[in-house]
Amino acid sequence: MKVKEREATARRLLRSAAKASFDPGVEIDWDAPMEPGKYFLPPERVSLYGTDVWRALDEERRIELSRHELASMTYVGVWLEVSLMQLFMRFVYDLDPRSAHAQFALTEVGDETRHSVMFGRLLDRLGAPRTRLPAIVHRGGRLYKAVGSGPAMWATFLVGEEVFDRMQRAIMDDPRVQPLVRDVSRIHVIEEARHVRFAREEIVRSMRGLGRARLAAHRLTAAVTATAPIGFMIDPEVYRCVGLEPARGRSIALANPHHRETLLWMGAKIVPFLEELGLVAGPGRALWRHTGLLR
Repeated sequence: MKVKEREATARRLLRSAAKASFDPGVEIDWDAPMEPGKYFLPPERVSLYGTDVWRALDEERRIELSRHELASMTYVGVWLEVSLMQLFMRFVYDLDPRSAHAQFALTEVGDETRHSVMFGRLLDRLGAPRTRLPAIVHRGGRLYKAVGSGPAMWATFLVGEEVFDRMQRAIMDDPRVQPLVRDVSRIHVIEEARHVRFAREEIVRSMRGLGRARLAAHRLTAAVTATAPIGFMIDPEVYRCVGLEPARGRSIALANPHHRETLLWMGAKIVPFLEELGLVAGPGRALWRHTGLLR
């Protein structure tokens, strides 16, 4: 029965992919000029929104900060998608290619490659400096994508997909945001919806039969790997564009109640789901709080 259920879901997702897949090179007008006076993120989702620094900025500098913050998030998003593709291909390695389950998994990898190219083209249009993750995170990602598996792996998938999805859903419906950014967000949201469905079912299956020791290990691993992209989502270097030293800008953002609420809002769909599964518990819970996804 479990195999039949998994195959039924995969067949539905394959039908969805056949009906709603996009070629960003065709669907998006990459040559369209940016519109004057429009943001790159909803202004209330910019990390300094509501602070004294924000109130002192003119509209042009606020928009500039939103451009830099979107670029930072996008660089992290590409790093995450490339890492998840390697994890995903290791998962596919053991599947029967005749199954709908394997075929959708391969379809998802195809989606993710297009997304990474799309985000690369967006970054080129944004023109902001390249964000580089701390060396320990970059090296840690290289290790984890070679060994990660099970519930912690799926939790990392889901946090990466659903946290960024929340922001993109807000972007795509906001007329204050640049049309190019809204178009990119809309494509990603539509295609990621089926990836989320697949991963949510897989994580539930992967939790079955876990003993206490393995559950504790996955809780701790998920706390590290799932929250890492969020903790480094905004490179402190972005604050130089509004005249702040990086350390001071990051300190102001972390103390900003509006930014803290944004982080909670971004995790509001996925963190309760992981809590229900028992993955947000034990010593790792402190890291979920530290990252801002949990009160």
